[in-house]
Amino acid sequence: MALFLVGGTVAFAQSKQLDEIGNLPDHPRILMLKSDEQIIKDSLLTDSRWMAIHQAILDESNNIISLPVLERIKTGRRLLDVSREALRRIFHLSYAYRMTNSDKYKDRAEKELLAVSTFSDWNPSHFLDVAEMTLAVSIGYDWLYNSLSASSRETIKNAILKKGLDVSLDDQYNDWLRSSHNWNQVCNTGITYGALAVYEDMPALSKQIINRSIESIALPMKEYGPDGAYPEGFTYWSYGTNFNVLFLSVMEKLFKNDFSLSAIKGFLPSAQYVNNMIAPSMDCFNYGDCGDRTGLNPVMFWFSNKTKDSSVLWNQRIFMKQANLKSLTQNRLFPAIMIWAIGTHLDQVMAPQKNTWTGQGVMPVSLMRTSWIDKNAIFVGFKGGRAGANHSHMDVSSFVMESDGVRWAIDLGPQDYNSLESVGIDLWNRKQNSQRWDVFRYNNLAHNVLTIDNQKQHVAGYASISNSGENPDFMYAVSDITDIYKNQLNSAKRGIAIVKKNFVVIRDELKANDKKTTVKWSMVTSANVKITGKNTIELQKDGKKLTLKVESPVKFNMKTWSTQSLNKHDAPNTGTIIVGFEAELPAGSNNSFCVKLIPDKAKYTSTEIPELTSWNKFK
Repeated sequence: MALFLVGGTVAFAQSKQLDEIGNLPDHPRILMLKSDEQIIKDSLLTDSRWMAIHQAILDESNNIISLPVLERIKTGRRLLDVSREALRRIFHLSYAYRMTNSDKYKDRAEKELLAVSTFSDWNPSHFLDVAEMTLAVSIGYDWLYNSLSASSRETIKNAILKKGLDVSLDDQYNDWLRSSHNWNQVCNTGITYGALAVYEDMPALSKQIINRSIESIALPMKEYGPDGAYPEGFTYWSYGTNFNVLFLSVMEKLFKNDFSLSAIKGFLPSAQYVNNMIAPSMDCFNYGDCGDRTGLNPVMFWFSNKTKDSSVLWNQRIFMKQANLKSLTQNRLFPAIMIWAIGTHLDQVMAPQKNTWTGQGVMPVSLMRTSWIDKNAIFVGFKGGRAGANHSHMDVSSFVMESDGVRWAIDLGPQDYNSLESVGIDLWNRKQNSQRWDVFRYNNLAHNVLTIDNQKQHVAGYASISNSGENPDFMYAVSDITDIYKNQLNSAKRGIAIVKKNFVVIRDELKANDKKTTVKWSMVTSANVKITGKNTIELQKDGKKLTLKVESPVKFNMKTWSTQSLNKHDAPNTGTIIVGFEAELPAGSNNSFCVKLIPDKAKYTSTEIPELTSWNKFK
């Protein structure tokens, strides 16, 4: 799967996987064959849970019929909201028609298909918009093909060709082919679905595009290695991986072969990464450009079937029980669950056997909890990595922590992209002096990390999880973060542990360079806070209490800081505050700080915390 240069651009050494393929099956051929319809219908008769989900899709399709047809309205530089809504509507309506043969669903889907097909373009300057629209139109075209009028088929087919496939061949728009992030997965999938939809009309072009996609999509899939920790975090795992699996699913369905893509190291194990990223509160560890919201994720059912590991569905089982089914239909890929999950018996799903999960890679992560069953369990998410990676923040060595059903240490998450782009912020330049790092939520001042002399983290620096252990009395992870504070400290290490299932400790060991240094230790919280002593801060939220206690031979001052930025472009961060301390480190000195996060009912809090080099003994 090598790349080579042709005429100044990067081209793919075309694979021969599809050269022997003749005609494909008749429509419908994408994702759900005609024979699959009866399998789904039979399953609905034996499982009331899946019948309820099926009915929710029909109900939402009825609701879509009453909505105005989509128009080409951009938000900033994006048409993405329209493309995503088109995908949601057309996927739901097309499924409803195939399951019921009711013309009302076909007629409305056809209106949406014709409306978007007559847009001037699908906004190729932001190619995600093209990819999702091509996916939407291709599913509708393929699934409704035999019921569409000849004129509608011609209009829709030409839109797929001209606004989707042809544009993907234009070098000014297809740099995603060489990327190793979610754009590659989404764009290759959307364009491949387009190629499959019009295959009988353009077999040579379709083969070229599908072969190209098989080669290209391997690039982001390798980023899951070696263990499954996805560099762009929870939200973008869900985005990129759902589309990636749409690609793998259609390959398997048509060719009985995914061309060894799912065997790429780290891809299948990433299901447990995502499962472990969800805390007892059902919010996720939301580092980088990710929000903390979670929800039912159809692709997890594909992973469960593929890996024969039903424990990856532990959180999905909870979502299925708690969710308002109508809310689930707002997920544009929701109908895929009827393809990937039918036949799954959620009552037989067991919790994962381990309470810890650690993965290395571009963005190493360590996740630990005291229980999968207890909603009041202690949970910690801790990360390494580098700030210069795609969708990253200056949050290397940051953490989130919750107990008693409360998230005490939070991540503010990203700011709406358009709110920053619209005022001229160069948000996507990740160099050290980029404007990106002047956005409050993106730099280290707004994360649960150290700040040295008010300087920013080193974006080219990298920190692995150098050590971890799963002893129930001392679950821990350690990271050498020296490279992140290049020219700021001579050395820096951070370890985080859950001690005796009672409290959390964050231990920092720092060696100052040849001048006096001021270190700021920060933790963002949405709790009400009060400094209660020379080394303690009390946090209260939802009737629960947590004590932050600092232990160190170094003199320090407990402090709080506002999360309200003076910059007009920054989000207000209402209802949050930063707690922690400041200390001065003498030139050349060795220093250590232990911060204990102690839930109200915790015991054994006087436990002495050894040096990080001794944590190995707890493995």
